[in-house]
Amino acid sequence: MFRRFEDVAYELPEFGRKVIRALEDAGFEAWAVGGWVRDALLDAPSHDVDVTTSAHWRDAEKILASCGYAVHRTGAAHGTITAVVEGEPVEVTTYRVEGDYTDHRHPDEVRFVDDIRLDLARRDFTVNAIAYHPERGILDPFDGRGDLGRGLIRAVGDPRRRFEEDALRVLRAVRFACRLGFDIEPQTQQALLECADGLEDIASERIGQELDGIVRTGRMGWALMNEAEVLGEAIPELAAMAGFDQHSPYHAYDVLEHTARVCMAVEEFTGGMASPALRWAALLHDVAKPVTFTQDDAGQGHFFGHPKVGAPMCEKIMRRLALPGELVAPTRTLVRLHDHYVKPTRRSVRRTLLKFENACPGRAEALTFALLDLKRADAVSKVDRVAGYAVELDKISAVLRRVIADGEAFRMTDLAVSGRDVMEATGIRPGPGVGMILRELLLCVVNGELPNDRDTLLRSLRV
Repeated sequence: MFRRFEDVAYELPEFGRKVIRALEDAGFEAWAVGGWVRDALLDAPSHDVDVTTSAHWRDAEKILASCGYAVHRTGAAHGTITAVVEGEPVEVTTYRVEGDYTDHRHPDEVRFVDDIRLDLARRDFTVNAIAYHPERGILDPFDGRGDLGRGLIRAVGDPRRRFEEDALRVLRAVRFACRLGFDIEPQTQQALLECADGLEDIASERIGQELDGIVRTGRMGWALMNEAEVLGEAIPELAAMAGFDQHSPYHAYDVLEHTARVCMAVEEFTGGMASPALRWAALLHDVAKPVTFTQDDAGQGHFFGHPKVGAPMCEKIMRRLALPGELVAPTRTLVRLHDHYVKPTRRSVRRTLLKFENACPGRAEALTFALLDLKRADAVSKVDRVAGYAVELDKISAVLRRVIADGEAFRMTDLAVSGRDVMEATGIRPGPGVGMILRELLLCVVNGELPNDRDTLLRSLRV
């Protein structure tokens, strides 16, 4: 809920006050700006403090260094340094205005000025163009507080110009709307649609960072329903899903709307605590449907093999966006297995755990629970008669918990025998053959063909 600043319990942290005090004691002006101010007005916790000042960055550097703070030139070309105060980084930037953005990414020119209002006028959205001073209070020339109260993301000034300056702001608008649960102001929304194609000039890794930020808000379902055109510019494979009729008696929605509903359902089933991998898998689980679609003689649609095709598509998309491997691997595996049939039996659950352990060592338990949540979300996002499968998944969850609680084997380290045991029992020398035998033993145990008993396993090696 929006609150007046004087009602907010949060105070500017002392490390931020120290930076402002040091600069003003030296005769310059300084204000806190950006995310900390916005979040404090929303009565939300925030740790990052940014400061803008009339001091040239070289002067700010000298002043802060003379106070004993470590100072780093993190963006001197644009007037930014970072001071480390009480162990916290504080970005300090000289008041500036920017020239044209010929490449839609970087200003052709940065000019330092002495009026903070000019500096605030160059910022992206009104909610990010509010300044605060511990004694002077709030400076809000673009009614950012009003937009916080109205729940709106509004561009500062001419929205089209803001997005033409830096097309990445198109995705930033969506991210802030998702993070804050806001709507996008109509003129700003129109400019989003008109400028979204400018994303083709933006580096893939920057797009990936913004998209990951959107995914991690847990509101990707809203974004797909409201900003499909924008997201389709960022991930063209999503555009192919929009309006794609599944021609299926099991589906009530096109591929994109089904995906949006899965993203929303995942949040419901996890209490808003879905892992990043599960959120990305919900977004991309059906990404291959448009390329695997066929229709039979009766006109019914089929997507044979779409999880198998979708897994490498998912990896390709995420690698293109420069997302980290520790996120890509589990997401790919969830996409690959989202239609994998799991029975409410210990054997079937162990086999599923083994699949995840082979793909993502050490993460099998969490990913198997995530798979069940993805399956639940998928089921309730189809026609009503399919949604009942979610009840069957509750039975599988119960079996999964028992398998884990009982310490049943699904990974090599769970086996009652070691590589040394294998070598002593068979006489083979160290090498790949030992691992092959252990993997065969593990598969027998997982399939219930052998008990995980040391003597029994050793006897099987001597046969």
